[in-house]
Amino acid sequence: MTTSENAPNEEQTFKYIGTRPIRPDGLDKVTGRARFAADLTLPGMLHGHVLRSPHAHAKILSIDTSAAAAMPGVKSIVTGADFPDLEANDEQRDVTRNLMARNKVRYEGQVVAAVAASSRREAREASAAIVVEYEVLPHVMTVDEAMRDGATLLHDDLITRGVEPAPTEPSNVALKTYFEQGNLEAGFAEADLVIEREFTTKPVHQGYIEPHAVVADSSQDSTAVVWCSSQGHFRVQSQTAAMLGWEASQIKVLPAEIGGGFGGKTTIYLEPLAVLLSSKANRPVKIVMTRDEVFRATGPTPGTRIKVKLGAKSDGTLVAGEAWMAYENGAFQSIWGMLGCWCIFAPYKIPNYVIEGYDVVVNRPVNIAYRAPSAPMAAFATETVLDEIAKELGLDPLDVRLKNAVDEGDPSVLGPPYPVIGLTETLQAIKDCPQYSAPLGPNQGRGVATGYWFNIGESSSASLNLNENGTAVVVTGSPDIGGSRASMAIMAAEELGIDVGLIKSGVGDTDSVGFTDTTEGSRTTFSTGWAVVEACRDMVQKLRERAAIMWSVDVDEVEWVDGEARH
Repeated sequence: MTTSENAPNEEQTFKYIGTRPIRPDGLDKVTGRARFAADLTLPGMLHGHVLRSPHAHAKILSIDTSAAAAMPGVKSIVTGADFPDLEANDEQRDVTRNLMARNKVRYEGQVVAAVAASSRREAREASAAIVVEYEVLPHVMTVDEAMRDGATLLHDDLITRGVEPAPTEPSNVALKTYFEQGNLEAGFAEADLVIEREFTTKPVHQGYIEPHAVVADSSQDSTAVVWCSSQGHFRVQSQTAAMLGWEASQIKVLPAEIGGGFGGKTTIYLEPLAVLLSSKANRPVKIVMTRDEVFRATGPTPGTRIKVKLGAKSDGTLVAGEAWMAYENGAFQSIWGMLGCWCIFAPYKIPNYVIEGYDVVVNRPVNIAYRAPSAPMAAFATETVLDEIAKELGLDPLDVRLKNAVDEGDPSVLGPPYPVIGLTETLQAIKDCPQYSAPLGPNQGRGVATGYWFNIGESSSASLNLNENGTAVVVTGSPDIGGSRASMAIMAAEELGIDVGLIKSGVGDTDSVGFTDTTEGSRTTFSTGWAVVEACRDMVQKLRERAAIMWSVDVDEVEWVDGEARH
């Protein structure tokens, strides 16, 4: 039975879902045969090296590449002058300004120039010979420094969004997010206990094992082929094209195996540099970051400062909540504070609340997702205060969460009601579990916490090919960072009714599969999985129609059972 054929409360039985077949990528990975971006070598390939700023904040007065260009083995050099500067309202503008500094560097490690040469050593030596003259500026490293009156501005054109009326002067605050419900003052007056705490979290890097790497091969017809380690090769295609001023169709991106991402490989860092270096040299170019470069110039999760104040009745019922949040965005604006506002009180019914969040630019590498971006910091603050409330009231911390947990039909902070969640059922199952009440030994503890994350929908594509011998090939556009190729094969087997071992599952390049958004936001199994399911159902329908023609019967007389058409 398939999910669509069952009523919501009927027990579903599956033949392949729930099994653990050998992963399609498993053998190659355990034997070392899997090809990652840094493993690729092309004939005539050059090696690239990136020159990075030694300053956190400085104007670029001049760049002299003449000495580097004359050095042995050097074939091409690029600087900010080689890239178009996008219009202020272009959504890719900050990505391009981050990847290559123009008139100003805004964090230590930002790219200033890149060199392609015959060897890595020659490329490194040539980049060191590039002369850059800087005017060093004051910098701000924390949200407190950046939000202070008179603080040094990272951008002269950054006007805070989310404020009415709109400000007329620039600041380091990119976005203000604000939610309120009920009467906050009356809510706290009703409370028997009020606890307020402040929390500071630091940026934490994703720490993926594989550094960023790319190989680009540009042709004289203004097209390029790119191999790279990424969580979204269609995003690589669009962002690289935007930075170069090309059409996306001019770039073909092939996804290499990915050695970890955790959200940190959802953007680009090297790809446009490699494409342009290759175009200038008319040779393929490979660039591989060192671990030092990864930590200096790629995005960690944001640092934060968060204040949470909760009021509760003596029985643990929450009656009021107030949150103030400031998230580091790195040197260019993003929406991390906004996402934190969505998450901070999301698991609980609080009748009176005010949530205020700020996205703040600082002289650090641009922040990027790290396993449910913004949510862990928000949960850390709320859950800590909630534990203190339980302790002060002498209540089981799990009971406090059960009493206040949101359920189906409760409004979310964004307004729409929650669908089926399962939070109360999960909390109750934990409470009923013998391990929860089992005695603790010396130096043992037991923690309880609830977090919230929303699945991102976005777009996915899948293609399904049936081979002459009855085996099948499923191709999707979602890079596999956690076993999704196996998931797609299992779902296809369930729908087609054939053994999962007869299905080959792979990830297609940007020319061979329909547009697919990035593997992010816990969306791939569901969103891309639905594309696979729909492709399988289309296939089954076509096979039933063919069988009906062969048997000279109506298609309604043909059913699909265990991988075959039956009359």
